[in-house]
Amino acid sequence: MAHGIPSQGKVTVTVDEYSSNPTQAFTHYNINQSRFQPPHVHMVDPIPYDTPKPAGHTRFVCVSDTHSRTDGIQMPYGDILLHTGDFTELGLPSEVKKFNDWLGTLPYEYKIVIAGNHELTFDKEFMADLVKQDYYRFPSVSKLKPEDFDNVQTMLTNSIYLQDSEVTVKGFRIYGAPWTPWFNGWGFNLPRGQSLLDKWNLIPEGIDILMTHGPPLGFRDWVPKELQRVGCVELLNTVQRRVRPKLHVFGGIHEGYGIMTDGYTTYVNASTCTVSFQPINPPIIFDLPNPQVS
Repeated sequence: MAHGIPSQGKVTVTVDEYSSNPTQAFTHYNINQSRFQPPHVHMVDPIPYDTPKPAGHTRFVCVSDTHSRTDGIQMPYGDILLHTGDFTELGLPSEVKKFNDWLGTLPYEYKIVIAGNHELTFDKEFMADLVKQDYYRFPSVSKLKPEDFDNVQTMLTNSIYLQDSEVTVKGFRIYGAPWTPWFNGWGFNLPRGQSLLDKWNLIPEGIDILMTHGPPLGFRDWVPKELQRVGCVELLNTVQRRVRPKLHVFGGIHEGYGIMTDGYTTYVNASTCTVSFQPINPPIIFDLPNPQVS
């Protein structure tokens, strides 16, 4: 497939042979295909906030991993807010209310939100397992009654909440999914390989913007302390080979904040909090040309 040209026909993504070891996968594909090096991949500088929005464009404001630390965030001008999860510490209803109140103060025409691994109460299977356990790893969450969190996503009255679902706003098709590779047994964690691929296979073709909580392999997924890549190989292959959105926004890996491109898709790790949970990474803005409505 020529680089930067949308694929023709139906593409089926299968589990990668290096799926379970993303650092090894990164090394293998870099050595054998230069997959993560120029000219295939480039770093991108963020757009300054005072840059005029081009005519016929929509400005997206990308944030992630705010972890209930929104008070001091300076939010720039834009049309649509994209928040790719971890807006709380534990998904407590009080945290969700605080986040929703903050969203209500923001002037964007649309605010689109997905959950992350910290939104424990949004993951119904996680909560069902938690209350069965003998020990309580998350005591404040374990104390909640089911009626406290059964419909917790409906508390997000000031946003459009996506969970394995899509919405079209201003002509843009936007899909959101919260799943990430297993990491210490938090919410929306799934084993690498087929379990995650089953979720990525739900993403329809023709999406303009993909919102996931975690990164694909090789794009803002480096964890320096561990000297490891942690992005999902199946997500990368889904994005590059099948879905090919114009913009892929995520967070999850605080250390990976920043922007890259593969020449077709722009990848934005919009983590607001640093690895030490300081909310100092500025929101990232991105302008996309308005879709031609036939």
